[in-house]
Amino acid sequence: MSTPFFERWFANHFINRIGHKAAFALAMLLCVLWSAAAAVRTPAKPVAAAVPREWPSEWDGAPLRPLALSDVEQRFADRFPGAIGRMTDGTQTLVMREVTQPTRMLHPAADCYRALGYRIEQARLERDAQERLWRCFVAQRHGAQKIRVCERIVDARGTAFTDTSSWYWAAASGQSHGPWQAVTVARPI
Repeated sequence: MSTPFFERWFANHFINRIGHKAAFALAMLLCVLWSAAAAVRTPAKPVAAAVPREWPSEWDGAPLRPLALSDVEQRFADRFPGAIGRMTDGTQTLVMREVTQPTRMLHPAADCYRALGYRIEQARLERDAQERLWRCFVAQRHGAQKIRVCERIVDARGTAFTDTSSWYWAAASGQSHGPWQAVTVARPI
């Protein structure tokens, strides 16, 4: 009586175990080679030269003065798909980012402040004197002054987002078009 095909090829015999592992290893090797060939065939995107960006000279009627990016901020900006600028009107600091494509590198300011050791409190949506909607919170760190932080993102059509995740999915799905301007305003309280 002959054994069925399935039992013969998949029986728990030494030669079958070795053969199956070898076939799987060969498949994995082919996948790696295929990926490497695709990477070699696809030309690398040229790194865009840093184009000087002209930022606004005033914010809500107050003149702005540019601030230099720290070394850490500059390294981040070098990889950021767009441009980053810091400025002040003497009472608050503005971080403006012009974003040219959907990216996860644009993340909530609360994440940055938490990473720096701040506790986030009183997070809520607020409208300013110009009726713009902002996501605001208070950042507090032991021994440091509290900071009030508000942020928003506006697309090329004027649609505003107060949540980076909502912005990202709208941008990635083509429902929002760039370039986008992300503004974070921080002032001591």
